[in-house]
Amino acid sequence: MIFFSCVSRLSRSFVLASLLAVTLPLAGCGVNNIPTYEQNAKAAWSEVLNTYKSRTDLIPNLVATVKGFAEQEKSVLTEVVEARAKATSAQVQAPPDILTNPEAMKTFQETQAQLGGALGRLLAVIERYPDIKSGQNFLALQSQLEGIENKIRIARSDYIQAVRQYNTEITTIPGRWWRAFVYPDKTEMAAFEIPADEQKTPKVDFGTKN
Repeated sequence: MIFFSCVSRLSRSFVLASLLAVTLPLAGCGVNNIPTYEQNAKAAWSEVLNTYKSRTDLIPNLVATVKGFAEQEKSVLTEVVEARAKATSAQVQAPPDILTNPEAMKTFQETQAQLGGALGRLLAVIERYPDIKSGQNFLALQSQLEGIENKIRIARSDYIQAVRQYNTEITTIPGRWWRAFVYPDKTEMAAFEIPADEQKTPKVDFGTKN
């Protein structure tokens, strides 16, 4: 029994050594791809968080500007404030494993989508108030919001691409082999789905452009 056990261990070692001998020439420096792609995805996610935070930071000034002209729109303003609070809380309280936790990622996306929807409804209301649309404060906020929304789209796209690269690496050969032997703790990252309706919200166009 001892003899066969030793032979079995030697056979496994031989198979592993043979596999590595074949893999190394094919993969080159591929052993570093997984941690590299993982860090790229994490960096892209940080940029997503930063851009969303920029939007939430802008909302109080936007609400204050609208409130001064359209006090009667309290329900819309309240919706935006509450959605902002939920989105901020979801970002601050996001679990450490959110990138590999599909449910946590889904919750995060839903709160951001709710904020985007509420913000879109607020912007639609502003259409009824020419004085707001022509105000210097609002024009400045409009420009900032347009820039932030564009950055959000770019940041989300970059994150999606980074996660796709990472997930592909750990699920295809030779990356799958490196994962099995060197990075067994690595798991696929959660996808960031962008519903079609969210991509259209908010539409930042108040008739102030020619």
